[in-house]
Amino acid sequence: MNSKSISVGISKPFDCSYIEGNQEQLLVIQEEQLDAQLFEQLLSMGFRRNGNAIYKPRCPQCQACQSIRVPVHSFKLSKRQKRTLRNNQLLHWKVVTKTTLEHYALYTRYINARHHDGPMFPPSQSQFDDFLLCDWLPPTFIELYDADKLIGVAVTDNLTHSLSAIYSYFDPEYEKHSLGSLMILIQCQLAKSLGKHFVYLGYQIDENRKMSYKRQYRPYQILTAEGWQNGEQLHPLSC
Repeated sequence: MNSKSISVGISKPFDCSYIEGNQEQLLVIQEEQLDAQLFEQLLSMGFRRNGNAIYKPRCPQCQACQSIRVPVHSFKLSKRQKRTLRNNQLLHWKVVTKTTLEHYALYTRYINARHHDGPMFPPSQSQFDDFLLCDWLPPTFIELYDADKLIGVAVTDNLTHSLSAIYSYFDPEYEKHSLGSLMILIQCQLAKSLGKHFVYLGYQIDENRKMSYKRQYRPYQILTAEGWQNGEQLHPLSC
């Protein structure tokens, strides 16, 4: 494999978006072109993608962000997840490789309804593009439909051995349908059908209610100082 040097910087501390009162600091890689194979290696080291930038929390006094991934060939549905699939069996989905104005319109409705108190509010087209799109790795979009109505979009990176879930958003009127969970289940199903090994879910943050759900997809693995470990042994969780 050809070696490639990349520049890694570190941000100044800033207020944490996930845990009130904490300070956040990031390792950041910003390259005009980045090899997708190298990016997948960086994923396995705990990095994530935000637009063209690659980042990893490097907070001096906090280790709350835990990289988490699901080995799709051993993934087993829980009773709740089976119920989610059953309750949404009339919905259908498809994979596309281009974003649309309809995607952005749905994103705007979702942010305004669900995250009006967060850093992504107010939404804008430039913020949407800078957050989800990437010049060197065009993302995949999983569209979720109720008949011919678009009700959800999962943005994911399709890599050699894995899918990396970037972000999902959905129609606020369908909140009771557990569409966030459904779109993770769809990505696990898609990854398995494509012969991938993992679905990377980003960071599990137990201290944040909106970010503490990812351990429900089992078995899962957590990145530790000793490498990827069976998460259920590290964090027992009742069904």
